[in-house]
Amino acid sequence: MTKDLRQGHPEEAGDLHRLRARRLGIDSQYEAIIYMRSDCHVCRAEGFAAHNRVRLTNGKRSIIATLHQVTSDLLAHDEAGLSESAWSRLGLGDGGRIAVSHPDPLDSLSKVRGKVYGRELDDAAIAAIITDVVGGRYSDIHLSSFITACSARPLNLQEMIALTRAMTVAGERLSWPMRPIVDKHCVGGLPGNRTTPIVVAIAAACGLTMPKTSSRAITSPAGTADAMETLAPVDLDIPAMRRVVEQEGGCVIWGGAVRLSPADDTLIRVERALDLDSEGQLVASVLSKKIAAGSTHVILDLPVGPTAKVRSESAAASLSENLMAVARAFGLVARTLVTDGRQPVGRGIGPALEARDVLAVLQGDPQAPDDLRTRALALAGALLELGGAAGRGGGEAMAGKTLGRGAAWSKFQRICEAQGGLREPPRSRQRQPVAAARTGRVEAIDNRRLAKVAKLAGAPDAKAAGVELHVRIGTWIEVGAPLYTVHADAPGELAYSLDYVAANGDIIAVTEDL
Repeated sequence: MTKDLRQGHPEEAGDLHRLRARRLGIDSQYEAIIYMRSDCHVCRAEGFAAHNRVRLTNGKRSIIATLHQVTSDLLAHDEAGLSESAWSRLGLGDGGRIAVSHPDPLDSLSKVRGKVYGRELDDAAIAAIITDVVGGRYSDIHLSSFITACSARPLNLQEMIALTRAMTVAGERLSWPMRPIVDKHCVGGLPGNRTTPIVVAIAAACGLTMPKTSSRAITSPAGTADAMETLAPVDLDIPAMRRVVEQEGGCVIWGGAVRLSPADDTLIRVERALDLDSEGQLVASVLSKKIAAGSTHVILDLPVGPTAKVRSESAAASLSENLMAVARAFGLVARTLVTDGRQPVGRGIGPALEARDVLAVLQGDPQAPDDLRTRALALAGALLELGGAAGRGGGEAMAGKTLGRGAAWSKFQRICEAQGGLREPPRSRQRQPVAAARTGRVEAIDNRRLAKVAKLAGAPDAKAAGVELHVRIGTWIEVGAPLYTVHADAPGELAYSLDYVAANGDIIAVTEDL
C-alpha cells in the first residue's frame, strides 16, 4: 500500500491515507499549503516532515502542496487544514476528504542543476521545467534555484526562444480571424505609467484590433488590470473577451482570467522577491504573453533610468536586440521604443489614482498630466504606424486628433460598457501631504522607494490607496510645500507608510541653488 502511494496512486489506498479537509481561510496567495498534525496517522506512516512537498488528491483533481505541521489541537487527528489556494484548486466542498501521498520525483530538477553548473538547456529540458512549474510541482526553493541559475548563467538566444515557446504552449492560446492584431507592452519599473487604456482606446477608435490582456500587480503598487478594475470589470473569460473585441475592436482585461502564459506570474513573483532581473526570462515573459494572445504587431516600451528596471542605455540596447530576435523567431512584427524612465508617469501611483489620470487624459481635462498624455500619444502613434493605420511619421498626429476630438473617450466608454459597465474609481479616506524640507529644485525621484510608499499605504489591495505626486524633476519648490500626498483607507496603513517616509527623507531629492 505504501509503495502505491509513493508512486502517486493515492486512490488505491482506501481510507487509510485520507483525511477530512477543513477550510482554514488562510490566504497564501499563489501557494497551496496543507496543515496536518505532526502526530496524525498519515504523517507517521509516510514520514512526512514540515515543508515536505506532498500530493493532494480529490477525485480526479490533484495538486502539489507544501506541508506545515501543527503540534496543538487546532486540527483533529483525522483532519487536514487547507489554504484558500489549495481548497479552490482541489474543488472541495464541506465534508470533503482528500488523499495525501508522496509526489512523483521531479526529473526536471536535474536539468536545473545542470544549468547551475553551466550546461545549456535544450528545448526538451526547458519544456519539462515549465510543465512542472505550471503544474505547481516546484516549491519556491526550486523556483529560486531555476531563476538564480538563469541569472548567473544568462540564457543564450536559443534558450530564450525555447523558454518563450514553453511558456506560450503551457497555457491557453488565442487566435483571431482578423489581421493585424496589435499590442503594446512596457517592461516596467515606472510607477503610474498607465498608458495602456489610453492606447487601446485610440487604436480601436482608429480601426485597429487590440485585445489587451494585462497583469495585476505582483510587487508593484498597481498593474494595468488593477487600475482598469476600478473603471470596469476585468475578470472576463475567453468567450466574453471575444464578444467585447468583436463588438468594439479592443478590450483591457486581466490575463490571469484567460490563463495566457500561466508560468509567468509564478516566475515573476519569485524573481522580484529575489531582486533578480534575468534578461532571458524578461524576454520570454513579455513575448510569450503576446504570442499567446494572438498578437501579430507589438510595440515594446523600454523606460531607462537609474531606478527603473532598465538602468542604462547599454542595457536597453541589449534587451532590445534580444526582444527583436525572439520576436522574429515567432513571426511577430515588433518595434522597441527607448523612453525616459527617470521618474513616475502621471500624478497617481495606485489603482484608483492612476485610473483618474487615465480618465483625465481621455476626457481632455486641461489639468490632465501632460507627461502621461504625451507618452500615450507617442506609443499609440508608433502602434498606428506599425499596424498600418497611419503612414510613416503620421501616427502620433493621428493619435492626437483621435484623442482631441473625443473619439478615444467615446470608444473607451463603449469598451467599458461591453466589459460590464463603466464605474467611478473610489476615493481614499485618509490623506497626508509630505512636505519639502528645503527650498530648491527637484533633482531626482526614486521610482522604487516612492512605489514602496504607495504599497505600504495599502496599494494595490486597497484600490484608493497610493501616492499623488505634485512635482516633477526640475520643479522649483518652497520649503513646506507638498512634494506628494499619501492616500490610504485606514489610519494604521497611513501611519505605516509615513514611518517609511520619515526614515527615507531623500525619496525626492531637492537641491538648493548655490
